Amino acid sequence: MQNDWTGNQRSIYVTLGASNHVAEDRAEYDYYATDPRAVELLLRLEEFSHNIWEPASGGGHIAAVLRDHGHNVRCSDIVDRTGDTEIVDFLEYDGTFNGDIITNPPYKYAKEFCEKALEVIPVGNKIAMFLKLQFLEGKARKNLFINNPPKIVYVSSSRLKCVKNGDFASQGDTSSAVAYAWYIWEKGYTGNTIITWFN
Repeated sequence: MQNDWTGNQRSIYVTLGASNHVAEDRAEYDYYATDPRAVELLLRLEEFSHNIWEPASGGGHIAAVLRDHGHNVRCSDIVDRTGDTEIVDFLEYDGTFNGDIITNPPYKYAKEFCEKALEVIPVGNKIAMFLKLQFLEGKARKNLFINNPPKIVYVSSSRLKCVKNGDFASQGDTSSAVAYAWYIWEKGYTGNTIITWFN
């Protein structure tokens, strides 16, 4: 099945009125780059494998921080925005990856990214997904959480930004209207999910 990566005009953001990009079209391929500070903060909270796959790498904002901290990062996406990104449709990937997965997936396919990541890594390895706090809602996602509970959810108590098309320069010091969290899975974990706060 071919995935529709094109974004849309009437997104969930418009319905909720809960975003700093309500009045405009969604970015092509749902590309909203992660504030590098979010990754720096994550690395203070969790330890990860040396090998990390960033399967929605966009402009490389997450990967750059991980590499600065000594990780070996595999960068892939469905579009090469940096000149050295491996072209992979993560949801169609049928192999395995011996490492951890850290990404900010396109929100339209966030649940599917979580499920695929759990499928491709070994038991005991980690997934870190930077997602909106409202990802905790919804019947379909409830089944994901029951069958594969996150080990911990780190809620950002200060608003971190995801910027359309990676254009941080045009954003200045404006803050986001969207609350984000790092969702951490450890494959094989079956306990209760811990909710805590950072920054």
